Amino acid sequence: MRASILPRSSELFPLFRAALSVTRTQVSFPQRVFFCRAKSDGSFSLRVVPPNLLAAEKEEAKAVLTLFLKKQGCSNAVASRTINKSDPFVDHLISRLHSVHKSRYLVGRELTTLEIRDALNPYLDALLEEYGDILVELVENFPNSPVKESSDEDLQPATVKETPATVKETPAAPFSSSNTTINSKKLKALARVSDNSPAGKLPPHIVYLVDLGMELELIKEVIRKFPAFAYYSLEGKIRPLVEFLLDLGVPKSDIPTILGKRPQLCGISLSENLIPTMVFLEDLGVDKKQWAKVIYRFPALLTYSRQKLTTTVDFLYEMGLSAENVGKILTRCPTIISYSVEDKLRPTAEYFCSLGVDVSVLLSRSPQTFGLSIEANLKPVTEFFLERGYSLADVGTMISRYGALYTFSLAENLMPKWEFFLTMTYPKSELVKFPQYFGYSLEERIKPRYAVVRESGVRLLLNQVLSLSDTEFDKVLKRKLEKMLDN
Repeated sequence: MRASILPRSSELFPLFRAALSVTRTQVSFPQRVFFCRAKSDGSFSLRVVPPNLLAAEKEEAKAVLTLFLKKQGCSNAVASRTINKSDPFVDHLISRLHSVHKSRYLVGRELTTLEIRDALNPYLDALLEEYGDILVELVENFPNSPVKESSDEDLQPATVKETPATVKETPAAPFSSSNTTINSKKLKALARVSDNSPAGKLPPHIVYLVDLGMELELIKEVIRKFPAFAYYSLEGKIRPLVEFLLDLGVPKSDIPTILGKRPQLCGISLSENLIPTMVFLEDLGVDKKQWAKVIYRFPALLTYSRQKLTTTVDFLYEMGLSAENVGKILTRCPTIISYSVEDKLRPTAEYFCSLGVDVSVLLSRSPQTFGLSIEANLKPVTEFFLERGYSLADVGTMISRYGALYTFSLAENLMPKWEFFLTMTYPKSELVKFPQYFGYSLEERIKPRYAVVRESGVRLLLNQVLSLSDTEFDKVLKRKLEKMLDN
């Protein structure tokens, strides 16, 4: 492993490198026309799907499920045992697959391996988020509710590596008593931090977190969202992660924020998941000297699948960015990984292209702009300037020169600053030349500086009024005054 990540585990680096090169062979099926009959409840009957295709899809679903279970820390033996008991659950996955892609089936198109994975993995991620440690029981006992009453020891979570779901809808509960099961788990988990133990003390890992500076109320809030956090082992899960983050240079004061944002990090194996993911991200361009800042900005980055990471990076290359700039974006704005390429990044890029903007330049300067809603954020700002007499070309020039322009609130920023601009003695074209005007504080910078310029009687460009330091501003103002007096 690279010294910057884990100096004491350098012998693992060749293994991680080898693992990065391993890919699963894609399975393809002969194309043929078939029909899938819709039921009255909106689901699909599997009986009319050709047996050979149905068998192939089941094998593919089993492969996806097996890989998913292994990523959660299950051994090969446990994963194999679960798969052998999972036929009803696999049928449930196939039914969901047909429901998600019903339009494709109705026109006789078979799904590729990648399409099957993309449909099932987010659903499995969502189930993991909802059912946590009893997911394996759910798979084995489906469609019946798990009946085992887990002890505190049994509830110790396995290694968890989550890929943030790209679907927003909550998955339908596979069995009717799911809400009761979930609420019961949450109550038990909260009891570990709400009530003292018989010995009169909180669990050791909770005491450790409080000593780190993590407020008890924040710990409770985390557990409400992710009950498994209450059962993490101090020595096996939490302390190793905290010490690892501290070794990376993360300030102790930042640890509570990181764990609050992404408690699942504690459940990820350092040697098998976290460190290899970091190596993979370094290969994609993340600055290894900036890990402390990157993780603080977006700790969920380390829980995304390599497929998701690669998909986003491939898009950035497609937009014309260099490897150096891709690395800078991932380091400075890691949240861009969370944006869906097809639902967010590509439509946003197309919108800015319609304004004549160089998308690669905008991505380099202001990647956070691509997380905004086209309808709720981008179009209203564009309309704001068009209604005030600017052309589409003007707007394109402004956003090209100042990428953050679209991140400002219309009501709280653009409108009041526009109203004040109208009182200044500048033509509207000055904002095309210097759209950064909207990035300065109206009360602390714009008004005071302009008042000085107006009282002096000199003429300065808007850029000179706002962008210069106080010292440079005074020098320029003095030179202008001396020149005016000489004339």
